[in-house]
Amino acid sequence: MTLVDRWLLPDGVEELLPEQAQQVESLRRKLLDLYQRWGYELIVPPMLEYTESLLVGLGSDIDLMTFRVTDQLTGRLMGLRADITPQAARIDAHSLKREGPVRLCYAGSVLHTRPKKPLASRSPIQLGAELYGDNSQASDLEIICLMLETLHVAGLSELTLDIGHVAVYQAVVDAAGLSDEQEQRYFDILQRKAVAELGTFIDELAVDGETAKQLSGLNALHGGDDVLQRGLELFANIPAAVDAIHTLQSLQQRLTARMPSLSFYFDLAELRGFHYHTGLVFSALVSEHGQALASGGRYDDIGKVFGRARSAIGFSLDLKALLSLVAAPAEVKGIFAAHSDSAEQWQAIQQLRDAGEKVVAGLPGQQPSEACDRQLIEQNGQWQVQPLG
Repeated sequence: MTLVDRWLLPDGVEELLPEQAQQVESLRRKLLDLYQRWGYELIVPPMLEYTESLLVGLGSDIDLMTFRVTDQLTGRLMGLRADITPQAARIDAHSLKREGPVRLCYAGSVLHTRPKKPLASRSPIQLGAELYGDNSQASDLEIICLMLETLHVAGLSELTLDIGHVAVYQAVVDAAGLSDEQEQRYFDILQRKAVAELGTFIDELAVDGETAKQLSGLNALHGGDDVLQRGLELFANIPAAVDAIHTLQSLQQRLTARMPSLSFYFDLAELRGFHYHTGLVFSALVSEHGQALASGGRYDDIGKVFGRARSAIGFSLDLKALLSLVAAPAEVKGIFAAHSDSAEQWQAIQQLRDAGEKVVAGLPGQQPSEACDRQLIEQNGQWQVQPLG
């Protein structure tokens, strides 16, 4: 190993230098303050938990993303969290045990064994909010509005809401009577939107023409407002699918009333987090960048594995991913105080710091840096702040 190799970080694992770290921290504080104003309480779950509680009931997606280590005290297997949402669900169901709606928020690092998508970080800083104990559309509306407000507060505009409902897929699969193996193959094809492969797959199935049309048509149901009407026509004989689409129509109407400029993109074959979510799935797209910056959905009854089934909906985002999209705050220049043993100078420095100023107390021989635009000097026995230079 060369000397240079010793300081290389793993692929997808980054460090934040002072300017970036300050930007992330400023944004974190601003957004957590926003959540507090909406009534969400901050929690700080541990980075490490036993895998029995960290991964239970979450399907294979999270399991494959989780680093594992052995606890040297007990010999039990532990996991480094890949997602804070399940930890929040455990806290709601097991630690708090409150009745009625509970609103929680969080911000912390997570680790992934592999990036979720090409060039994505394997060490995101996950920030999010979760609402437990209510399964009404009012909860759906609140969480989606808070997600969109999060991006507005971060300085982003022209947002598009990408939204779907996993019940549509489940209803179509159930109506078609697919076996577990067939469903897994169908699921994989839809995830990749592989049109030619989908046609071959359906040809191999022993299903009637209408069912074949529905299995094929689901893959094409993505786009603007007309998607919902086409879905209602295609799945008219599948009540569960119709109910899910009506839910999307109602939600669109209520969101439009609150945010008239919001754009919508519907994808009835959206299966992101299918083994995790139980209803709505959604993400916020930034139009000028063409990428999803925040996503979430409903995951009812996840608390059941912790002894208490609870309705739940939430969203999360990666603060690191926002860095390249939001404007950096204007740098606040500091005050330089040349090295001195004067007690009076020390008192003056502390008064400035107490007033919110950044003061750099110089070390012997140190000169002012570009981080300072003012200096603290003594004139006529008084310590005064003056422009530097």
